[in-house]
Amino acid sequence: MKLLILGGTRFLGHHLVTIALAHKHEVTLFNRGQHSSTAFSGVETIYGDRHHDLALLQGHQWDAVIDTCGYLPRSVRASAEILANLVDRYVFISSLSVYADVTVPGVDEASSLVTLTDEQLQRANAIDTSGQVSAMTYGDLYGGLKVLCEQAIEEIMPNRSLILRPGLIVGVGDYTDRFTYWVVRVACGGEVLAPGNPNRYLQLIDVRDLAEWVLNQIEAKATGIYNNVNGMPSQLTMKTFLEQCKAVSNSDALFTWVSDEFLVQKQVAPWSEVPLWIPDEMSELKGFMFIDCSQAFTAGLKLRPVSQTIQDVLSWRKTHHSQEKLKAGLDSDKEQDLLSQWHEMQQYEHAQT
Repeated sequence: MKLLILGGTRFLGHHLVTIALAHKHEVTLFNRGQHSSTAFSGVETIYGDRHHDLALLQGHQWDAVIDTCGYLPRSVRASAEILANLVDRYVFISSLSVYADVTVPGVDEASSLVTLTDEQLQRANAIDTSGQVSAMTYGDLYGGLKVLCEQAIEEIMPNRSLILRPGLIVGVGDYTDRFTYWVVRVACGGEVLAPGNPNRYLQLIDVRDLAEWVLNQIEAKATGIYNNVNGMPSQLTMKTFLEQCKAVSNSDALFTWVSDEFLVQKQVAPWSEVPLWIPDEMSELKGFMFIDCSQAFTAGLKLRPVSQTIQDVLSWRKTHHSQEKLKAGLDSDKEQDLLSQWHEMQQYEHAQT
């Protein structure tokens, strides 16, 4: 098959290219050349900005396009319009953030989607026009913009789209370091601040499992919408995850479980300073780690053990990025300060009883 990948040089895109080549497909990349693609042999690259240079794609023909970097409805609509006669199928990487209500478990592909308010639409249109914004700046617009991107593709290419809604994508090459923080921190050993309820559930997916499944679906000429995270809800807890990190690295880590209330009081930022932590106070996200992904598993999604992902991330980090500062997680000094305050509070409360 002949595949076009919009993006294709970072994280998910990189793994999609790797697996596509392993499957003996022909791959063309379309990107701005800001991240090297020289690691791929025999891959054609068309350099251009999707906001301005889509005409460069004319004169080509592909079996499918995989859009890994579509955030703005205007640019996604323009991509779909120009590719409608150049590809058979449009594969779009969306997000679980499209769902309007994740306060309860069991959200599936038929659940209601985010609708932007008039004020948000005005802000979205301003972003959509400029095209000069990164994913980190979307904030409360992110889910709504992804919804509009999905709708544009389905409108222009009805019955010819495959929409994927992954949750937290983790693994080798992850530039956010949200999963990597815990792997590295636990491997360093010592007393580790562990957040909130040890039995709180996690949902995530190894980037290689997602990429492999995407390629299998393209080869099967599949269409439709799929949620993509690990297994069904309640299969992985924070405690199990951290214990697996410890076992894989053979560290002497000692976990101190600090309450949600304490961390919130100390203004510790969920998800960034303490990755994978969603405190109970954030009731609007209570069902975010309980998404129903049964449809993807019925369609053949297969997952490797989380311990394998941990091992591979640890090896990758040691080999390629051991001296780089992590982009997520608590600073070591702040972690120790929080642990000291926590122990002092515990001692005080014990003395009062």
